Amino acid sequence: MDGMTVAPYIRTRLSFMMFLQYAIWGAWLPILYPFLMGHRGFSLDQTGMCLMAGAVGALAGPFIAGQLADRSIATEKLLAVSHFIGAFLVYFLSTAATVELFVALSFFYGLVYAPTLALTNSISFANLQDRDRDFGPVRLWGTIGWIAAGIAVGQILYRFYTPGGDGATAEVVAASQNAGRAIAFEISAVLGVIMAGYCLTLPHTPPTANAKERTAWLEALGEVRKQPLLTLFLIAIPISMVHQFYFVFTSQFVGGIQNSAASANADAFAKLVNEVLGVGGGGLMTIGQMTELAVLALMPFLATSVSRKSLLLIGIAAYALRMALFAYAPELPFVLLGVALHGLCFGCFIFVAFMVVDENTTPDVRASAQNFFNLIIIGIGIIVGSLFATSVAGRYAQFVTPEGATAMNYEKLFSVPMWMALVCFVLMLVFYPSKTVKKAA
Repeated sequence: MDGMTVAPYIRTRLSFMMFLQYAIWGAWLPILYPFLMGHRGFSLDQTGMCLMAGAVGALAGPFIAGQLADRSIATEKLLAVSHFIGAFLVYFLSTAATVELFVALSFFYGLVYAPTLALTNSISFANLQDRDRDFGPVRLWGTIGWIAAGIAVGQILYRFYTPGGDGATAEVVAASQNAGRAIAFEISAVLGVIMAGYCLTLPHTPPTANAKERTAWLEALGEVRKQPLLTLFLIAIPISMVHQFYFVFTSQFVGGIQNSAASANADAFAKLVNEVLGVGGGGLMTIGQMTELAVLALMPFLATSVSRKSLLLIGIAAYALRMALFAYAPELPFVLLGVALHGLCFGCFIFVAFMVVDENTTPDVRASAQNFFNLIIIGIGIIVGSLFATSVAGRYAQFVTPEGATAMNYEKLFSVPMWMALVCFVLMLVFYPSKTVKKAA
């Protein structure tokens, strides 16, 4: 097969796969917290259970999906089945009115969707000619998909669920936007069905024929416990907890700042932000994905000129700085800067980490190893992070105003993940090896 003539076509096909993969997730994840608390009226602890349920499902998913992809079923077929089932589950999330039903649906959705994040990585690595050169440009289309879905939801909320007029108090506007967030799950469901069909057209990626062990995850576990993967996996747990603070609270946090700023007649900048990105927090959060595009576009250069350790440290530092801006500079321009740092957070830590996993494992267990790391990021990290974040919010940062309303001290809330990220920076600096020996492709 002539890689020079086939590669551009394969990159295009894989790029559209990434677009759909992350549009499915980006449509509903940024608005989940205000939807559950603001529209469904769930308590903080109940919301934490709902956020955790999907991650619990994600714990089992990687073992099943990694084993199947490495040993039994072609990756593109496994992706198709997973997305088809997931489309129905995410649709019913929009209609689930009780905590018990939402938790159950979230669990099964996590079981089928979470592994697809790692499987799209592994199918890309298997079919791209040059990992360092090609994976960044392919993966950035996932970020474009997330942006497109987030802005679409934000614009729908702004155009159709933001009442105006004299009777439109802040409470009325918030209630209308919270109810309108259900549309995000419906958009995700439609995209899921499209993705399921498209996966069947992807390059055929069969299981490995010459596997050393029948159980892929056991072999992968033996490779993960060696450096540099051991340090990477251990630090990824608290970093994914920091990541969870961002996704649980930022939509409500920036949405409130956005609405308050736009309500002041003199604040033309805030109104311009609303016109372009919509409201509800999710649209504004796509600024982070826009900067992520720039980082991923530069990744072919960064991956060959900057060490993996340096890139990982830059990502962790960006996590700490973002939380510091949220905690100590809660004004719209600084908050926008904090959101924009998501590009460095994701691109230099999570994206690079997946590359480290791929290049430090052998070919016959790479899908399982990718799923192991995915398990850390959206499984263990989210479970522990959801419980910890909501516990910090409810027992440390939440307070009752003199008028009897419940409010959040965001300085206290966001200072906690800031310090966590700083500790992780020091641990990565000390324990991650400066030089690593990569496995053969």
